[in-house]
Amino acid sequence: MPENTIHLLIVEDEGPLRVAVAERLTEQGFEVDQADSGERALEQLAEFAYDILITDLRLPGMDGTQLLDAAVQRYPEIIGIVVTGYGTVRDAVEAIKRGAADFVTKPFQFDELMHALNTALEQRRLRSENAYLRSQLQERYRFEGIVGRSRAMRDLFQLLETVAATTSTILITGETGTGKEVVSRAIHHNSPRRAQRFVALNCSAIPETLLEAELFGHVRGAFTGAVGTRQGRLEQAHRGTLLLDEVGTMSPGLQMKLLRVLQEREFERVGDSQTIKVDTRVIAATNSDLARLVQEGRFREDLYYRLNVIPIELPPLRNRKEDIPLLVHHFLESFAPDAQPATPDARTPTPAPRVPMSVSQQAMRRLMAYHWPGNVRQLENAIERAVALGGGRTQIEVADLPAEVQSASEAPLSQEVSLPIDGLDLDAYVGSIERELIYRALEKSGGNKGQAAKLLGLKRTTLVEKVRRMGRPLGR
Repeated sequence: MPENTIHLLIVEDEGPLRVAVAERLTEQGFEVDQADSGERALEQLAEFAYDILITDLRLPGMDGTQLLDAAVQRYPEIIGIVVTGYGTVRDAVEAIKRGAADFVTKPFQFDELMHALNTALEQRRLRSENAYLRSQLQERYRFEGIVGRSRAMRDLFQLLETVAATTSTILITGETGTGKEVVSRAIHHNSPRRAQRFVALNCSAIPETLLEAELFGHVRGAFTGAVGTRQGRLEQAHRGTLLLDEVGTMSPGLQMKLLRVLQEREFERVGDSQTIKVDTRVIAATNSDLARLVQEGRFREDLYYRLNVIPIELPPLRNRKEDIPLLVHHFLESFAPDAQPATPDARTPTPAPRVPMSVSQQAMRRLMAYHWPGNVRQLENAIERAVALGGGRTQIEVADLPAEVQSASEAPLSQEVSLPIDGLDLDAYVGSIERELIYRALEKSGGNKGQAAKLLGLKRTTLVEKVRRMGRPLGR
């Protein structure tokens, strides 16, 4: 797809009008998707960063103003055009104040709509060099540095608020880069123990022979090199919180000693016989499947149940793509320079004010299309790299992104089909759409066949057979 293609979403509940306008816009070179309601449009916006949103003001259910608010909040650079009847021009003017670029009244000539579109595109081009973000991150989408507005993240925030007030042991699971330590710190800083220490120990980063001493401490002479008595991480976190990251890598012997700490709240330093009482909240984290390790005999079952009092599973970034724009803006605020270059002027030595950075819609589409195997950490690194390579520019473009992100396909799952002059293979075309939908359903459900079948309106056995013919490995 050409780099300069303009992607447009038209939202109109009158089917004939919507289709007619969409066809004319397609003839003008726009890549057009359609929606017959605000709710459906919101789902499409969650999956794709459109350049332009054309929406009727009066829609069944969510109206055009609400849709526009949600679109501008998600994508500050999106162009909103409101279509309204003669009697609602005042509402359209109000929509302009809330972020719309222009409005047209029904019935309208197509040339009027094109004039509004071209004017808005030109205005965006002219301000791209010093664009200000038109929306700010809202606190309800954050929890102590954790950012998200997807359903999965809202559920996570609610759970964190509940468990933070308790003293129960927590087991956090999730892929590498999903933010397990960030979540652990958020729990600590929202708990009654916030005034005490938060101590983190990565069990996989320390040799097995030293991990016990690092966790429990040691006395002088306990082993070669122990020239003095030293507190362990467990003791340092007394009355606070201890994070045991990658707990699945612990040796069986150390697992047994950790089990005793969780049961009795006491331990001995290495080389010492004196028992030390401790009041430490333990949070364990892992990217391994501990239940599978238990079945394989590589992790103690009794310790697993002691750790898994309150399980928290962090979703991978590919399952919450609607959070990507919010995360991108959050990282831009973190990595953007304190001030952008200004024209030197001896009369005004005061540094130039900081100009917030933005991301072009083309770059945002690539960011949302990429599958992010390294999750939030990989996205953070990509944005830091893009800012560093931006050369002082205020907008990140596709060329600033890592090569693997640049090559991600940005095409949405289109509802419109163009028939080639020489025809197409209908069975092959329908089969490709079916495979794509099945792949997306399995990805969205985390590989759960039952949930994926429900998303597709199929019986579970039917989905299993279809996937078997596709040759794709199944999840649960």
